[in-house]
Amino acid sequence: MLAIGEGEASRVLRTEDGGTTWQESFRNTDPKAFYDCMTFFDSRHGLAMSDPVDGRFRILSTRDGGRSWTVLPTAGMPDARPGEAGFAASGQCLVSFGPGDVWLATGGGAAARVLHSADRGLHWTAAESTIPAGDPARGVFALAFRDRAHGLAVGGDYRAGEASPRAGAVTRDGGRTWRRSATPPPAYRSGVAWLPHSRRAALAVGPTGTDLTTDAGRTWRTVDTGSYDTVDCTPDFGCWAAGEKGRAARLEW
Repeated sequence: MLAIGEGEASRVLRTEDGGTTWQESFRNTDPKAFYDCMTFFDSRHGLAMSDPVDGRFRILSTRDGGRSWTVLPTAGMPDARPGEAGFAASGQCLVSFGPGDVWLATGGGAAARVLHSADRGLHWTAAESTIPAGDPARGVFALAFRDRAHGLAVGGDYRAGEASPRAGAVTRDGGRTWRRSATPPPAYRSGVAWLPHSRRAALAVGPTGTDLTTDAGRTWRTVDTGSYDTVDCTPDFGCWAAGEKGRAARLEW
């Protein structure tokens, strides 16, 4: 579990008994770091990412299931652009697939980018998405990949009442290029997840509702108006969403 915030507010906690007890395994001591998201490749190998420190995104790595953590070298990380950062709204600004691929979503700068690494965070390439940025409140908030090639991005402007055009994008080449959704979500969305065992269906959630795509992100339609920040699905057809004030929901098929 990742707790977010500046300096020592960024921490990682670990449980071995299903959440009954927790032990702190990492506490950030750099006042310039702010950790946003965490992902795991398997039961032992995982990464967490921080907003840029000294001009580059910082990556934290574990090889023992989160018992210990080390900061990776930044030599293979492209320079962050002015104002560029990650968004911690859903915990899905850093996502992985398979044994080594990981993607990092950004916003706040002149363009919203998606960074990709094929070696568990040692070397990265960057591509611009089609989701608008140019403001600290705008960019890509969440990513989801169903395999190494096919991915979804959602985002927009998180401020209430602000328009979020082109809030959805898709990739078919592992994030090297992005194409905007023909019919994107109608408003800012902070979380996204593929439905279990589907190559075409996915959910996107945000403060004003939940949207469904059945054509792999090309078009979206609103199916619920509840407020949620993040969503996740499991192989046994369980889908869960969580939002403000302790709100939690389970998808009924």
